[in-house]
Amino acid sequence: MNSVGETRPLFVRLKEWARALKRDVHALYLAALDPRVSWQAKVLAACVAAYALSPIDLIPDFIPVLGYLDDLVIVPLGIWLALTLIPPDVMRDCRERAVLASSRPTSRAAAVVIIAIWVVVVCAVVIRLLGEGPTR
Repeated sequence: MNSVGETRPLFVRLKEWARALKRDVHALYLAALDPRVSWQAKVLAACVAAYALSPIDLIPDFIPVLGYLDDLVIVPLGIWLALTLIPPDVMRDCRERAVLASSRPTSRAAAVVIIAIWVVVVCAVVIRLLGEGPTR
């Protein structure tokens, strides 16, 4: 039991925290599209949402400890910073829309498109780097 009389198991609290984190990432995406948000907040919100939803991490998860550090520290810090820039009423609206959207079916086709875009970008970078080769 913690200081506020909380008796729920740690696993349940972590699961709720993860759900709230997922909702906030979607809400940040929605906020980035909202005309009531400043352009600076839009850029930050879009970057945080893109990074959190991207299958590619800054630090790969297979690297012990550091691999999960970005998921446990960088994403929540980015969300917190973006939340400080977005007006509370806008964020409240976006959270409500995110909750409504989470009850709808997901699109596997959209996931395939996003992964395909990442593959094309990585291939273009590799081709560009290999194409330059040594100069004479």
